[in-house]
Amino acid sequence: MTEARNGDTVRVHYTGTLKDGKVFDTSTNREPLEFTLGEGRIIPGFEQAVIGMSPGETKTAEVPSGEAYGPRHDELTVVMDRTELPSDLEPRIGMQLQGNRHDGTSIVVTVTGISESDVTLDANHPLAGEDLTFDIQLVEIL
Repeated sequence: MTEARNGDTVRVHYTGTLKDGKVFDTSTNREPLEFTLGEGRIIPGFEQAVIGMSPGETKTAEVPSGEAYGPRHDELTVVMDRTELPSDLEPRIGMQLQGNRHDGTSIVVTVTGISESDVTLDANHPLAGEDLTFDIQLVEIL
């Protein structure tokens, strides 16, 4: 039977969970995820789990944070004065905002704290520092 290898375009169904069992993403009730192995569009640990699978096969893969979204970096969390935000913006915990760095590149941050005078913004990926578990079914190799 054919096994998935680097360079193959594959379609997979998956469910991703955290250590506590909370589902953070799933392809259930959607089209399978399609990607090409080795292109780097998918987190490395997920890609590695698919390599060697055959169509119809299912597996559970434990993906440590270093092979997922990496570690959390405290220096990517900043506290800003609320007056630095647009006056028509009412921040909420969990709200994602897009801004520009000094070099002109864009950055997405998540509001993680709000006080009367300050807003805490976190530029880490929401799953940074998390070990992830994926239930994966290889639907087909294209």
